[in-house]
Amino acid sequence: MRKSRFILKGLLLFFLGITVVYCNSQTKDTSQLKCIDRQSVVAGTFYPDNPEALKSQLELLFAKSEMVKTYDHVLAIISPHAGYVYSGKVAASAFNQIDPDKEYENIFILSASHRVLFRGASIYSQGDYITPLGKVKVNRELASKLINENKIFTFNPDAHSSEHSLEVQLPFLQFKMNKEFQIIPIVTGTQTLSEIKEISEVLKPYFNERNLFIISSDFSHYPKYEDALKVDKKTGDAIISNSVNKVIDAINENALANVENLVTSLCGWPAVFTLLNITQTDRNIQVISVDYQNSGDALSDKSRVVGYHAIAFAKKKTQNMSEDQFILRNQEKEKLLEIARLTINEYLKSRKVFKVDESELSDVMKSECGAFVTLHKEGALRGCIGRFVADEALYKIVQKMAIAAATEDHRFPVVEQKEMSEIDIEISVLTPLKKIESTDEIEMGRHGIYIKKGFASGTFLPQVALETGWTKEEFLGYCSRNKAGLGWDGWKDADIYIYEAFVFGESDIKKE
Repeated sequence: MRKSRFILKGLLLFFLGITVVYCNSQTKDTSQLKCIDRQSVVAGTFYPDNPEALKSQLELLFAKSEMVKTYDHVLAIISPHAGYVYSGKVAASAFNQIDPDKEYENIFILSASHRVLFRGASIYSQGDYITPLGKVKVNRELASKLINENKIFTFNPDAHSSEHSLEVQLPFLQFKMNKEFQIIPIVTGTQTLSEIKEISEVLKPYFNERNLFIISSDFSHYPKYEDALKVDKKTGDAIISNSVNKVIDAINENALANVENLVTSLCGWPAVFTLLNITQTDRNIQVISVDYQNSGDALSDKSRVVGYHAIAFAKKKTQNMSEDQFILRNQEKEKLLEIARLTINEYLKSRKVFKVDESELSDVMKSECGAFVTLHKEGALRGCIGRFVADEALYKIVQKMAIAAATEDHRFPVVEQKEMSEIDIEISVLTPLKKIESTDEIEMGRHGIYIKKGFASGTFLPQVALETGWTKEEFLGYCSRNKAGLGWDGWKDADIYIYEAFVFGESDIKKE
């Protein structure tokens, strides 16, 4: 562990490549500051300072970009920040993933400081940003709120005064968006993982479909062309895995490989880690590689290049499982029950997972659906475990939940092989969760409930209401107390979700 941290720290300090100034000119109270717009500082160098020339270049870059928007509900993008002649085409590919007609409440732009180090991050709250294409409005009210209510944020003028990595994103937004927008411009100054986590926790409530996050980062710096391809693929693949630890491992592996002239694998790592800390626990997030090039693609000299990767973070598409659109035929139900039983038998015998021949399965069985598997023995519950998140094929989730119901339900001892002849298997295929505002929306016998408050949560399947004969108050109370651990009335100030389930069991199939 010490070795890993040392390598990471050394890399990340070295990536600056300039004289480091430890800056103390920070302030928490921004209410008395004079309104001063942040003027463009790299127009004329990183991109044209003439508005018409800039528009022409952007039009050309978007025309060359390789990937138009193909994913709905894009929540964040990673975009490079070099001169447009080098990284502009990849940046345009990243911005192509954004819905230009969407009215975002805020667009959070996160970059890492290349010139000053300081605790936490700085939010520009003093005025708006100016580019050759005009003014980019800063939501100064929210910017000030974030600064005033969180120690991890300050207003540090030096962090913004000459920082290019945030500024170069703005003309792409101005060119792309058809609706008015406002930004929260954030420059991270920290190189401490704990502080990055703190930044992530503050920003996490804003990571939703009403807002957009833009993360500014280039990839490898200064290896030769062929080495950059390998280094950037390793780093990019780690980011696409949506894991901070895997990105740290990739950076360390690149460092230990002694690649000639490599000084960093990811110059904007604090901004990237801030995003990954938010997304890595959300299984509904899909991370997509959009485009890649390095500066060698624009230069004849390929001996020292910089890598650029466009990556998008989007909500996974969920199957609308209404009864009209999602139908499980009897033979599909029978096949899923057969798979569940064979899987449990094989696992109890050999601790291996039964291999399913996908060629024998229908598209419905390979679609992404949440599911519960319930075991009964002589009519009594013997195990029940499930998963709401539809992140794998239905048959795979059934296999995993079947094993878990037999071996991981801590309310019961592990199922023994000799018991299987006495056990009936039941499967519940779930529709996506729907948050409700009133318990009046719950239809007993039709809806299951999922109660969540903080890290505590619990659920009852729809059939529980029918099996117990409970009232709605009892249904909520028992779930809140016995499942979520929130007490009998805990549901009253918790989030409540409902879902439907297509329930079928071996006993039902036998009767038919």
